[in-house]
Amino acid sequence: MTDEPYDLVGIGLGPFNLGLASLLEDWDLDVVFLEQRSEFSWHEGMLIEGTTLEVPFLADLVTLADPTNPYSYLNYLRETGRIYEFYFYETFQIPRREYNDYLKWVTTRLDNCQFDRRVQSVRWEQEEELFVITAVHPDSGEEHEYRAADVALGIGSQPQIPDSLHGHSEDVFHTAAYRSHRQRCLDADSITVVGSGQSAAEVFLDLLQRQPDGEYRLDWLTRSEGFFPMEYSKLGLQHFTPEYTQYVYELDQDTKDELIPEQGLLYKGIDVNTSAEIYDLLYRRSIGARDPDVGLFAMTEVSDVQATEDGCRLTCEQWQTEQSFVQESDVVILGTGYERPDPSFLDPLETHIVRDESGRFRMSEDYRIELDDVAGRVFVQNAELHTHGVGAPDLGLGCYRNTRIINQLLGHKAYSVDTDTVYQDFSVERFLEHAPGASRDQVSLKTENRVSLRM
Repeated sequence: MTDEPYDLVGIGLGPFNLGLASLLEDWDLDVVFLEQRSEFSWHEGMLIEGTTLEVPFLADLVTLADPTNPYSYLNYLRETGRIYEFYFYETFQIPRREYNDYLKWVTTRLDNCQFDRRVQSVRWEQEEELFVITAVHPDSGEEHEYRAADVALGIGSQPQIPDSLHGHSEDVFHTAAYRSHRQRCLDADSITVVGSGQSAAEVFLDLLQRQPDGEYRLDWLTRSEGFFPMEYSKLGLQHFTPEYTQYVYELDQDTKDELIPEQGLLYKGIDVNTSAEIYDLLYRRSIGARDPDVGLFAMTEVSDVQATEDGCRLTCEQWQTEQSFVQESDVVILGTGYERPDPSFLDPLETHIVRDESGRFRMSEDYRIELDDVAGRVFVQNAELHTHGVGAPDLGLGCYRNTRIINQLLGHKAYSVDTDTVYQDFSVERFLEHAPGASRDQVSLKTENRVSLRM
């Protein structure tokens, strides 16, 4: 137990909390960030050769808040002697493996990160007006206790596997574990990939590229209506901005709950380049009436997977025509997405946590869980999709969220909060500010006139 309380204890060390740790290093705050793993790794199972980050390298840990910060991606290149190599690389989307290397490079230079600390509980000590965080060493079980005025949750997501598809066989696994299971795939006679997001597409492409050596049958099933591309137009990407985040936050919750599920292709589809690579490879493999021994089938729900003596049996239904069928496969790879369940270590705070009608955290605009009878603050990183919109998991908004958090911690405007960053408006108020020919009275009058004409 430390003698003096910390100003902030961060729990979890993914890119968002690592960015917070980096931006806080030079400020007069006593902070520590706890991570249960013994060393940093970022989506280790999906660091497939050739895959790239889906956002520009400027969406690193610090640049969009502080371009001069020593923990920028460009300074990483400078310090590791790769700045000219990157100069001639001439692309904004960097290799995912190098992004992971960059994040590791940052952790080795920060003094405010502690590994091998699995948080067990967070409770509020009313007399001291402090949070008490208990953590243990994952291997030795040694207990560590921390006290803090505030807490920042950055524990990330975990693979989401439907109960009906879980635990039947070691040959059924999530894309998050792909690299550690890849050799098993290459030794199989048949492989089925389930899901239509970017992770499923990258696994499918990697297996497709290796198929001539493995000589396996490769199928790709998804319940989605098709293998659709992720929205990546410049105007479409303006949904990942502070302005749109603000607009969504100010909507009523019922409207948000209708809107957000309809925006999947803003962040759940397939990168257009990955899609093109898959198609082009299939085209080349089919020259001369050859069969690439591949199947792609959409609108198909996989409701169950059972282990058999020869592999796995998938129970499937093409939901549009309501036709059922069975798929046999040696290996099944689940690209079924990720989830963010409430961490059990928050159980001691449950009586203080304010939840909405659906049992989700009630969130403030500045990324705090609303708490009753607690003076301290619990900030969240990427757990506010339901309140702040589709930008919550986007790396490009990490710095924006962290500037909002840091300014609260310091009690003054340490970093600028970006506004007016896009060319379009999302709210009526903002449009009226920018459009000389529009006014609220005229809008109201036109609406009334349209109603009159219809009567």
